[in-house]
Order: sequence, then structure tokens, then C-alpha cells
Amino acid sequence: MTTPEPLERFTPIFERIRAGAAQRERDRVLPRDEVRELAAAGFGALRLPPDGAGRGVSLTAFFELLIRLGAADSNLPQIWRNHIAFVEDRLQPGDGRSEHWRKVLAGGAVVGGAWSERGTATGQSTTTLTEDDGGWRLTGTKYYSTGSLFADWISVTAPRGDDHVVALVDATADGVEVVDDWTGIGQRTTASGTARFTGVAVDETGIYPFHDRAPYQEAVYQLVHLATLAGTARGAHLDLVDAVRARSRSYKHGLAESAREDAQVLAVVGRVAAAAFAAEAAVLRAAAALDGVADLAIAGGHDADALAPSLHAATITVYEAQVAVTELVLQATTLLYDALSASALDAATLLDRHWRNARTVTSHNPRIYKERLVGNWHVNAVPPSLGFDRAGAPGGGS
Repeated sequence: MTTPEPLERFTPIFERIRAGAAQRERDRVLPRDEVRELAAAGFGALRLPPDGAGRGVSLTAFFELLIRLGAADSNLPQIWRNHIAFVEDRLQPGDGRSEHWRKVLAGGAVVGGAWSERGTATGQSTTTLTEDDGGWRLTGTKYYSTGSLFADWISVTAPRGDDHVVALVDATADGVEVVDDWTGIGQRTTASGTARFTGVAVDETGIYPFHDRAPYQEAVYQLVHLATLAGTARGAHLDLVDAVRARSRSYKHGLAESAREDAQVLAVVGRVAAAAFAAEAAVLRAAAALDGVADLAIAGGHDADALAPSLHAATITVYEAQVAVTELVLQATTLLYDALSASALDAATLLDRHWRNARTVTSHNPRIYKERLVGNWHVNAVPPSLGFDRAGAPGGGS
């Protein structure tokens, strides 16, 4: 679990973020200041080794903090999703370039991502990375570029010859354009829109073979979604408690003069609280399963075949959590209305944002695919898909 020092540092920040979350949602104000405050406080460096300005926290401790951030504003964890995965990549054994990027991250830099393209089959890319006078130039258009509008650096996937690579692009470089044209029903302030790259200069220091990513990175990506969902449920519960306490009247069929004393209303609050609790527990159980795999991978000395059994088992745990958490959070964010009656339907309450955000996150990587993978593992011992081909091109997902 999270140690006292990070909790003490970030709890006041989370409280300030929650205080402005509804207003940002109402006016579609992007949380630029909030992202920068978190970065300045070292949120993006928590997983880095203590000797490099990090805190060396475990995955479990980090995801506990991420859930708390999601309870404050469920847009924020998703904004950090690509950054979180990039950090895990740079923790892996490798050459001196990773040390360079660890210093960049320790300095408070934020990394976004631009991987997905429209109208192409999974693993295909129309983006180009071409050699130019001893350097490289990146050209292409990406979608679902979550976090990139807030970032200092953007990780972009592209083919280079017969291989696929991840290229780090300076977000302020000439030829970079990131647009907040995300039109989804939820997660409206994540700026998960379009990123365009037109002949952008890329240094060799920031180009990595796609297969050099952390072997457990797909599970980390999914776990960020799950932490976002668990945080959404907790945030919905907090708003529900506030709303019930504030109600001055009861329904005509109620059991008490006020909602806060009505046993039926209190039971609904209890069910929402229990769903939020169960979602959190599932996420932290999955994070704990992944912690051991991450430690082995970061320590090195294990080839892919030796790591595979532990990696597959931990990934299945994450996928099982995805199926369970999806159901719990969608129920919780719908059920809360049963305790509040028609007044809760006023758009000004913004209570609907919890369901919209949950529905949006669960649609990025639909649970139906994970249900099949989990079932196939248990019945036929078929290892789960890791979301990408370790030998080649990136897979889909957002």
C-alpha cells in the first residue's frame, strides 16, 4: 500500500483537483494547471529509483494513488496513461539512453502518446519515419492522442524499414500540432484528439524498437483504465454522499422525513460504497500480481521464456479484474440515481459525468474480448494476448 510520504504530498493536491472537477467538466476546461502541479510534485517520477529523484514506489502503491486521483477527477489518470507506460519502459535494462530519459522524467517532464490511426487494420501505420541528412523526420496523423496536449514529449509509433519503433517527439517542435477535437460522451477533458506530425525532426536518442517495451506493458495500460474506473466509482460515491446529506426533503413513499434518515436511501448509498470498495480491491489485487513480474523484468537476467508463465498469470489477473470492475462501476454510477430522485437529473448536478466517463473508459478496450481470453486460459491453458506482437507491429486499442 502507499507509504505515508506520497499520501501526505499528494492528498492536498487531489483535494484541490476534486474541488474544481465539476466546473472543468461544465465549461470543458482542460486541466493543464492540475497536470503541471502533479508533475512538479513528482507524480510522474514516483516509480523511478530513489537515487534518480524518484521514490521507487511499487506498482501497487502507485495504483492506489492513481485511484485516489481518479476519485478526484477521472479524466486525470487517463491523461497520465501513456506517461505511466513510458516510465515502465525506461525502467527496463538497456543502454544509456534510458538513463537519459529517466533524468528527463525525474525533472518533471510529462510524456503523451500518439499511436492509433483511423481506417487502418490493427498493426498497420501510414505514419512515416524517414532518414534526412543523418537524422530522422516523422510525418503522419494519429488519433486518441491522450495526454499529448499536456505533454513535453510525445511517443509516436511508426515503421522504420521492416521494423516498428516508438519515437519521442518534442511537443513544441516545428511541425507538431495537437488538437482537442475529442467528441466522446465522456472523458471530455482528456484532450484525446488528433495529433499531426509534418516533417518533425526526431533524434536517434529518442527512437526505440517497439519490441523493447516492458514485457508487461499491455497489462499496465489496462490497469490504468481500471484505476480510472475504480476512481470513478469512488468519486460517484463521494458525490452521492454529499447529495444525500444536502437533500432537505424526502420522497412521499419514504420512510423518514429526510433522505439522510431514510433506510432505503441509505441502503443505496451502501451498495454504491460496496461497489467502489470491490472495484478498488480488484485493481489493487491485480497490481500486486503484476508487481512481482515488473520486479523480475526490471532486475534483468530473465529471458522472455522464463518470464512468460508469471507474465501470463498476472495478465490474466488484470483481465479478470477488468471484467469485474467494468460491471461494478457501471452499476454504481447508474444506481446512485435511485437514492436521489428527479432532482438529480438536473444537468447542473453533473452526476451523469460519472456514468459517461465510466462508459467511455470501458469502451476503449471492451470487456468481451477479455472474457474470452480469460475463459480460454482457464479451460484450454491458452496464454493471453499481450495486445501487441513482440516481434513486430503494435496492436490496436486506445
